[in-house]
Amino acid sequence: MKSHIRVSALVSAVFLLSFAVSANLLWGAEKAHSLSPEAVVSPLSKADETLKKLMDGNQHFVSGQPAHKDIGAVRRAELVKGQSPSAVVLSCSDSRVPPELLFDQGLGDIFVIRVAGNVADPVALGSIEYAVEHIHVPLIIVMGHDRCGAVTATIAGGKPEGNIRAIVRKIAPAVRRARTTGKKGDDLLDAAVIENAWNVMTGLTRESKIIKHLVDEKKLKIVAAKYSLETGKVELLDPSKGH
Repeated sequence: MKSHIRVSALVSAVFLLSFAVSANLLWGAEKAHSLSPEAVVSPLSKADETLKKLMDGNQHFVSGQPAHKDIGAVRRAELVKGQSPSAVVLSCSDSRVPPELLFDQGLGDIFVIRVAGNVADPVALGSIEYAVEHIHVPLIIVMGHDRCGAVTATIAGGKPEGNIRAIVRKIAPAVRRARTTGKKGDDLLDAAVIENAWNVMTGLTRESKIIKHLVDEKKLKIVAAKYSLETGKVELLDPSKGH
């Protein structure tokens, strides 16, 4: 009789254990199935989606039909809690090149670093590192623009005064490379602007271990672009024609 009870108890325990395992597996499967698409999207996929969104936004800007953006008290209250920008934009400090407007973005949408000639000094690099490592921004856009005063000054040569020489030193390699094309005047300036954007873009991974690690881990994408003052259009530079 006792043996029969022990066998029955053992069978019951096995049954309960099997039921618990099955239920746990089912719950896990349902949980995985219920995950939102955003939860399983890779950083590079998010970067591509963000880039498309920004380029679409630029089309809105070019057409003069910007989307409605919430910049009221509710949105500001949300941003008090924290920020989650979708991209870093390193651009020139030229007053004619405001990234938020060019990409038709609102409060908290993009993390912007602006410096003459869109160069990356240690302070700019630190700002970018903060965004990509701590806020997990998956996309960096390095954006130059036509008729850039900093690039024009570098081409002109001479002895720049004060701290301007630090900017010129950063841009000088791009100007030297552009001169090898034999171009002159506006064509040389345009070539130098593009070379400078490429130099800055490729320099990010050379000068920052943090950025290089994230790129190597496929958690970060970097692109170069050029903005036209006349048309308002942002053009992504073709990697096959860069460095």
